Amino acid sequence: MQVVNRKGEREDVRFDAILDKLRRLAEGLDPNWIDPANLTKLTIEGLYDGVTTRELDQLAAETAASLVSQHPDYSKLAARICVDDLHRSTKDVFSDVITDLREYIDPESKKHAPLISEEVYDIIMANAEVLNNHIDYTRDFNYDYFGFKTLERSYLLRLDGEVAERPQHMLMRVAVGIHHGDIEKALRTYDLMSNGYFTHATPTLFNSGTPMPQMSSCFLLTMQDDSLHGIYDTLKQCALISKSAGGIGLSIHHIRAKGSYIKGTNGTSNGIVPMLRVFNDTARYVDQGGGKRKGSIAIYLEPWHPDLIEFLDLRKNHGKEEMRARDLFYALWTPDLFMERVQDNA
Repeated sequence: MQVVNRKGEREDVRFDAILDKLRRLAEGLDPNWIDPANLTKLTIEGLYDGVTTRELDQLAAETAASLVSQHPDYSKLAARICVDDLHRSTKDVFSDVITDLREYIDPESKKHAPLISEEVYDIIMANAEVLNNHIDYTRDFNYDYFGFKTLERSYLLRLDGEVAERPQHMLMRVAVGIHHGDIEKALRTYDLMSNGYFTHATPTLFNSGTPMPQMSSCFLLTMQDDSLHGIYDTLKQCALISKSAGGIGLSIHHIRAKGSYIKGTNGTSNGIVPMLRVFNDTARYVDQGGGKRKGSIAIYLEPWHPDLIEFLDLRKNHGKEEMRARDLFYALWTPDLFMERVQDNA
């Protein structure tokens, strides 16, 4: 059986070569539980003739992750296999990666589509030697499997669908995007994040240093007005916030209840449920960061609202579909007066 290496050349699958690599990556893990030889055997059992080395690494990582119930260190080993593969397929120099991201050309439109802002790019280029030399790529190996795969899936910037950043590149991009020309603070922030002392929220990791540097996590809104103009203007706001990875809390207390009179049409309102289904579909359609993470909208309602019971049923798994909106989050906005009445049993 043969494997295709990264140069496109075919070579024989060698048990010893795979074992040596897994032993190297398993250094520092519990030797009483982590068995590189057994992992090599299980990996080879899943290979086929002509498998690529990247596919081999992926299979080894998935196999290691499947053994996590035996010992949590298998999760660390699985992540190390993935990181080792990523390091082989990405550039070593931070400023070179930033240049590629800045000079990106959209393959369909053939137009310049930079993924790094001009200001941040200029700062990084002016301080390239300091930033490049400060990055410690060994810290990429500190993630567990779930953590790394989450980064890989949603947070690391891509070029033509392929991951271009390493975790350390992302963290340095974020640090410079926050502190701009204050390189000392940027390096301090990078060190604290890469050593696991803290992390920034998702919008910051997504957007810092990019042409759309929206780094706030949460936006609190009130429905603009009890009218179509107010409802759809608010819906537009929610869509734009979700586009840039913001989460939303929205109060809808003053939207009229089902059966309420509508002066402009001499008709009656359908209530909050059909309206919330529109917001639900918007949260599904306008996900955060263009497919990186689902949109997140929490809806708040005070307990005096006549549509309260229907509101509380919106996430149920059964019932009429037209009365459900399961992708939103719901909460009661409970005033002190309500709790005073509860206390008085009034």
